[in-house]
Amino acid sequence: MSAMRNVGVGGAVLAAVALAGCSSDEYPDGSTMASLADAGAVTVGIKYDQPLFGELDDAGVPQGFDVEVARMIAAELGIDEDGITWVEAVSGEREEMLSGGDADFIVATYTMSSERKEVVGFAGPYYVAGQSLLTRTDDASVASVTDLADKQVCSVDGSTAARTVEQLAPEANLVLFDDYGACLDALLAGQVDVLTTDDVILAGYAAEADGALRLVGGNFTSEPYGIGVALADDEFRLWINDVLEEAIDDGRWKDAWDSTAGAVLPDPQQPHLDRY
Repeated sequence: MSAMRNVGVGGAVLAAVALAGCSSDEYPDGSTMASLADAGAVTVGIKYDQPLFGELDDAGVPQGFDVEVARMIAAELGIDEDGITWVEAVSGEREEMLSGGDADFIVATYTMSSERKEVVGFAGPYYVAGQSLLTRTDDASVASVTDLADKQVCSVDGSTAARTVEQLAPEANLVLFDDYGACLDALLAGQVDVLTTDDVILAGYAAEADGALRLVGGNFTSEPYGIGVALADDEFRLWINDVLEEAIDDGRWKDAWDSTAGAVLPDPQQPHLDRY
């Protein structure tokens, strides 16, 4: 597994949110919300290598839709940018990060699945994606998931995308890395034939590839993205759902989309929260 990296970011302004200086008195005693508000600090897990949703710019500042959603949650706790510590949440390490207290919550293209709900608490979904395929533009041999037999198909260890390939295309040669950036490099170098994950992630890679890559096969799954918290922390999970609902209703959610992924992708459908 790759080592987890920490990035402390200061000086940026939280888009479209006016911080009200929240106090721990606003929350139940002993709650995660009270603890974080009192500390004025939070540790958030994000992706570092996914254009449009979670990546670092040239100055090392996190950018993307996931990042803006995380900033909205922090702002509701009265925590400004200086109080956020960003940590990389690679797919295979997210559950361990939450159970071990290495992140207070994770916003990292994290699909809410029945299996994961046994070990992680999820608020959301705040977006619904679908798994697709990314190939080189000059390779016409793959048009759908039915064409993956004997192909080198790259995904990330611990991802739902990898498990889906095992189920739908068992004759594919699955190549697993710790992060999608390594898969992208392998695809561009001709070492693998296909990169598979959620369509929105692949669209970001294609947009930055100057025509060298293309999406094929449409969407063959539904991937509801949730915000991960510690399994037993129902109070925090339900509170985040309330924050998301308010942000969807008052337009902050759409503003966050428009300023990030919406520059490339069409308007998303408004998500319906899973208040389990």
